[in-house]
Amino acid sequence: MSSSITSHLRLWLVVFILTGEGWFQPLPAALAQSGGTAASENQAANDPGSLDPQENGLSEGRSTFWWLIETSGWIGLALLIISLYFVAKVTQCFLELRESVLMPPKFVARCHQLIAEREFTTLLATAKAENSEIGRVLTTAFSGLSIGIAEAREAVDRGADTLAVNLETKISMLAVIGSLGPMIGLLGTLKGMISSFSVIALSDQQMKASAVAGGISEALILTFEGVALSVPAIYFFAFFRNRVANLTVAVQNTADEIVKRVYLAAKNN
Repeated sequence: MSSSITSHLRLWLVVFILTGEGWFQPLPAALAQSGGTAASENQAANDPGSLDPQENGLSEGRSTFWWLIETSGWIGLALLIISLYFVAKVTQCFLELRESVLMPPKFVARCHQLIAEREFTTLLATAKAENSEIGRVLTTAFSGLSIGIAEAREAVDRGADTLAVNLETKISMLAVIGSLGPMIGLLGTLKGMISSFSVIALSDQQMKASAVAGGISEALILTFEGVALSVPAIYFFAFFRNRVANLTVAVQNTADEIVKRVYLAAKNN
């Protein structure tokens, strides 16, 4: 009899160890509950639409574009405004930083014609009336030409330096945008991560996965938007910086050539 009782106790001990809940719940009920949970998980895997859309963080009738706008928030709006300014600035640089704008071909041809005709007074008046960079450089150079060719060429160099500073000022905001984009994206990253971890820290009983995922999505999206703004800004800054250097050298060489031709023509006159 005692051996029978001992066998039954060993059997219940094994059942308790294997089931975990068998001591507090009848074994058939525990199997039924675990079977129902597995069935519901299989149903959710086979038919995701059977779950509540709100529990999955989904909402019917909302497009991905609108979800991106909502997730970006006011930081995304700031990045959008900076992006619009960036596009306008790049367009302005493409329109203004051209050789035909800084050195109009008609003006250069007119200068050479007046030099050939020995019309130096008209040449000075034409240079003063010209609203371009080479016109301003030549006006300064012609003022020093009365002292000597060395003074005139030095004036051309000073005008070229001033031109380089003015042109670099126009493209400096591209460098600022290239540095500012990742910083604003980092601000969004911190905001999103703080939002996610605050949900974890303040959840007393059951944590809502959609709230945590929303903060992480905000962090990643804003980081992506900041980097996406920074990369083209840095590229175009380098592109226009090289163009500024080439245009400055071209204006300086053209102005120096005109000044030398004026000096030689006046000396042989």
